[in-house]
Amino acid sequence: MKILRKLLWLFLLLFLITCALSLVYYHAVTKDAVLSPEKLQFTEKSVVVYDRENVPVNNTSGFWKQTVSAKDIPLHTKQAFIDTEDKRFLKHNGFDYKRILRAMANNAKSRSFKEGASTISQQLIKNTHLTQEKTLKRKLKEWKLTKALEKKYTKDEILEKYLNTIYFGHGCFGISSAAEFYFGKQVKDLSVADSAILAGLIKSPNNYSPFKSPEKCQKRKAIVLALMQKNGSISEAEKQAATSEPLPVQQKQSARGGYLHFVFEEFTELADVYDLQIGGKIEIKTHLDTSVQAEIEKLASGVEGCGKAVMVLDNESGGFKGAFSDVGNAKRLPGSIIKPLLVYAPALEENILSPATPILDEKVNYGGYSPENYDRQYHGYVSARECVEKSLNVPAVKTLSALGTKKAVEYLDKMDLHVEADDHSLALALGGMKNGFSLQELTQAYSTLASSGVFKKGSFINELKINGKTVYKKQAAPRRVFSDESAYLMTDILKSTAEKGTAKKLRGLPFEIAAKTGTVGTDSGNTDAYAISYTTKDSVAVWLGNADNSCIPFTGGGEPCNLLRSLNESLYELYQKRTATISPFARPKEVVCVTLDRASYYDTHTLSLADELSPITEQISELFKKSAIPLNKSDSYSNPSIQSPRLEVVDGKVYIQFDERCPRHYTYKIERSDYVTHRTLYEGKFLSCFEDSSLEKGKRYQYSITPIYKDRVGQSVQLPSVSLDSGQSPSWEDNAILDKSWWDY
Repeated sequence: MKILRKLLWLFLLLFLITCALSLVYYHAVTKDAVLSPEKLQFTEKSVVVYDRENVPVNNTSGFWKQTVSAKDIPLHTKQAFIDTEDKRFLKHNGFDYKRILRAMANNAKSRSFKEGASTISQQLIKNTHLTQEKTLKRKLKEWKLTKALEKKYTKDEILEKYLNTIYFGHGCFGISSAAEFYFGKQVKDLSVADSAILAGLIKSPNNYSPFKSPEKCQKRKAIVLALMQKNGSISEAEKQAATSEPLPVQQKQSARGGYLHFVFEEFTELADVYDLQIGGKIEIKTHLDTSVQAEIEKLASGVEGCGKAVMVLDNESGGFKGAFSDVGNAKRLPGSIIKPLLVYAPALEENILSPATPILDEKVNYGGYSPENYDRQYHGYVSARECVEKSLNVPAVKTLSALGTKKAVEYLDKMDLHVEADDHSLALALGGMKNGFSLQELTQAYSTLASSGVFKKGSFINELKINGKTVYKKQAAPRRVFSDESAYLMTDILKSTAEKGTAKKLRGLPFEIAAKTGTVGTDSGNTDAYAISYTTKDSVAVWLGNADNSCIPFTGGGEPCNLLRSLNESLYELYQKRTATISPFARPKEVVCVTLDRASYYDTHTLSLADELSPITEQISELFKKSAIPLNKSDSYSNPSIQSPRLEVVDGKVYIQFDERCPRHYTYKIERSDYVTHRTLYEGKFLSCFEDSSLEKGKRYQYSITPIYKDRVGQSVQLPSVSLDSGQSPSWEDNAILDKSWWDY
């Protein structure tokens, strides 16, 4: 018994010592934790955005509105947040012990810490006074500050401060800013449905945004409404009415001064990379170039009658220097803008074609799919370079068919351009898909070509600090998509497009630029117009269209190209002021300029190396990978040769008709023999038809034609013998079959 009593006293002593040490530890840890009324209010100084030069930018005023008084917040709005976040908020003193015990039991059962038990009071303290780290020290400080908060303020005041500081996504801090952004309303005018959406948002603004994830938002809204009805905040009829109320549609963002369009993109990205709450002073370091952004804002404001989006990406850093969009991050069908990324660059990489490869533009039918060109005409054999320049549709579909849709989509995936499985068809070559891509996604994909085939995910944010501590920093993760050689060949083709193709409004700029345009439309008219360019410095993209798909009076090669030119001119002037230059694209060692035979190319649509002796006018220069140089070589000038001319006898005269494809640089020697005499009738340059009227009856004549180039004498061509006595031309039936393939008969 004495031993048991001693043990009890020992345990009691240990308990008292533990309590004392805990109190000492608590006071030591929380001695600096002081409730600050200033921190309970969100101001423009709470978030500081820096440009690429690390200079603060005053820009958050558009995302934070005035503090809303509790009396101006509808009761159903307050209840939406209470029922969702902390249903015993009005009854507890800052801590919901019942909820804490339930969460502990559930977490123990699941062997995780998935379920939390923070009250609105605790969330307010955590969001405004503490960091987001999960440590005992932070929890003890939270405990002390929450008690102080509950002692100093009424429940209505706490809820007011909570709603005025919480982050609602898309750069909206506080319920006033959120009400205006999502619904175009003041807080006092929020409906039950509006309130349910906002209360559902704060759990994960990025996942439950009605503009980014409408389906998830609708489900989350239904959960909040069910909780409100269960807790008696609304009736069943009110719940049904709010449930049937449609989600808000994102409206055009008006220019609100400063650099708000860039900041909007920045906060949209922030939601993807970090679970943001206020948590003290927020510092965001970006890639913003204020001079570039100002020019974008000026140019974009000059276009009326449709929505617009503009992006400028620094190729080296992968950072967006400027951005404008009055339709958010809308995904749109890409049209012909997708052709270089999906079709031609992958085909170059797979050695399916070269810039010189002739492709037959003709009517085709792939199981009922019969694409047409924009001009509804067919152009015969066209080089791959010219197909891109003119943005021809049929050759793009043909090339995709040869490449294979599966292989092509794999290249898109490497550039973060993801296509739904049921969209895998040849229509992809023309941008045919359900969802499309945002201009941001397309810009960073084109930057891959500018960066020698290496993809870098574009970003607006470089670094995020909270209370001076870095909590996020962009990590470069370059990804090889195309070889340096393939990227250069694609770039060179797109340089031609900017010089004489659909983007020819860019020609004449004092630096090398590659570009592509695209137009999407229906039978009613055009709905989207794109123009994207890149230099060794920047990738620049412009889109014009409307979120509701209403028609616009533009094509990609029109107003978007005008904006593209103006932006590139401004960038060039900016570089000059900064004593920098836009260097030309560097040709890889494994890409060479090859001289092709013109006659083979245009007559038989084959790629043959030019004869060393051929005149310059009979040569075509084109770029090839060293590994894909044509093997055939023409000897048309080293060993002159021609097709057999056609011979006819008409009214006592012989006519020798030459094929129009005969080389003009040859000398032609025409000889005649009557089996007794032999004479040269003509020796000179090409002529379409030679006439011989010095014939006698009773004689049979044999003609021969010899092609000569400089000192090279080619093989003579012997023509069928003729006689005036027969009065007929020689039979050509046997010779005609030689001009065709036997299997055509």
